[in-house]
Amino acid sequence: MAAVAQVTEEQEAQNQRQTQACVEPTAPPLPPPSPPPTGPQDYPRPRLIFHTQLAHGSPTGRIHGFTNVKELYAKIAEVFNISPSEILFCTLNSHKVDMQKLLGGQIGLEDFIFAHVRGDTKEVEVTKTEDALGLTITDNGAGYAFIKRIKEGSTIDRLKTVCVGDHIEAINDQSIVGCRHYEVAKMLKEQLRGIPFTLRLVGPKKAFDMIGMRTRAPKSNEGKMVNGRETLRLRSKGAATVQEVQNEFEERATKKVDDLLESYMGIRDLELATTIVEAGKDKKNPDDFAEALDSVLGDFAFPDVFLFDVWGAIGDVKNGRI
Repeated sequence: MAAVAQVTEEQEAQNQRQTQACVEPTAPPLPPPSPPPTGPQDYPRPRLIFHTQLAHGSPTGRIHGFTNVKELYAKIAEVFNISPSEILFCTLNSHKVDMQKLLGGQIGLEDFIFAHVRGDTKEVEVTKTEDALGLTITDNGAGYAFIKRIKEGSTIDRLKTVCVGDHIEAINDQSIVGCRHYEVAKMLKEQLRGIPFTLRLVGPKKAFDMIGMRTRAPKSNEGKMVNGRETLRLRSKGAATVQEVQNEFEERATKKVDDLLESYMGIRDLELATTIVEAGKDKKNPDDFAEALDSVLGDFAFPDVFLFDVWGAIGDVKNGRI
């Protein structure tokens, strides 16, 4: 019995060794996944090539890899070996100070970009004789506000040294560089009647064939110049995107909203008007529209009467009433 028990124990031990030999080794556990990266997201830059010149005259340069206006100015400055702060604004397909061709938030994929740089500085004393000066202000998206329209017969129109395209650098020696157009318009509106104040203006540098011209912005048909069916949409936040040219409804509604911006706030801004139309075109009621607009443009604090007029204008265009 002892011998049998011993044999049985040896067989069990042998079987155990065979079982252990058949067990496949296992891989070590995988490390936990890395946490998602923090900080601002790197947006892809569209690989599109644009041609550019300085408006007063220069060789042609090629630029690419920008996603907003500040980066665009930096690319132009790099090509021509100037500071980005020298650039006042850009026009599309024309070297002239033509506000119909002002670069806003969209560039046609075949558009030629002309950069207007700082020229002469001048100081002008202004005395308000009525509530409105007769100015419409816009800005270049990079900290410079400038004159987009002068109303005929207005206080400013009588000052022949003030021109469309002039950058407003200071009011009463207070620098306004970095202020948005609506902030500058508000400062000018707050100037008291009968009390002189000083504007420091910087005009765009002019070529010889432009000296002596006093360009007046047209009263209508302001808009972007595009070629083809697509444009590059520049955004203050987020990536630039290539998108279809606005359809007839969007174009007409944007023009109407831009008119309302001038009427209520004394500014012109097609990119701002486009954003407002995009926020409102699919909304069912004014409350939803106001909420959507506040989520993307809350800093503007638009008055309720303006929102209702914009809502009505979008509805009128949508229903073919205007």
